Amino acid sequence: MEFDGSVYKVLPVVKGTSARGEWVKQDVVFELPGEYSRKACVSFWGDKAEDAAKLREGEELNISVNIESREFNGRWFTELRAWKITRKAEAVSVSAPATDFPPIMSDDIPYKNDSVDDIPF
Repeated sequence: MEFDGSVYKVLPVVKGTSARGEWVKQDVVFELPGEYSRKACVSFWGDKAEDAAKLREGEELNISVNIESREFNGRWFTELRAWKITRKAEAVSVSAPATDFPPIMSDDIPYKNDSVDDIPF
């Protein structure tokens, strides 16, 4: 799933150790555009946590996430795990059409004089 949003708040880094080793998680709250202000907390794990720590409040981003739910003691918990972040400025500059072509002059157009008839039939 993808959505556009602005960084509302970068929460503190959470670190820990599990049976698989050390882990690091960074949660970021995004404000989603629309008629009613909605917020979504997205988790960044591992090396993505370093990227999330560099985000600043107010930045406009496109975020790609996986939605996961899991059960613990009869209760369900849902998490949005980010796997890609694209800054809006980057997306605009990549998709903008090239406009640095020189203008076409009338002297550059071949066969502009229709009065010459070289066709033999």
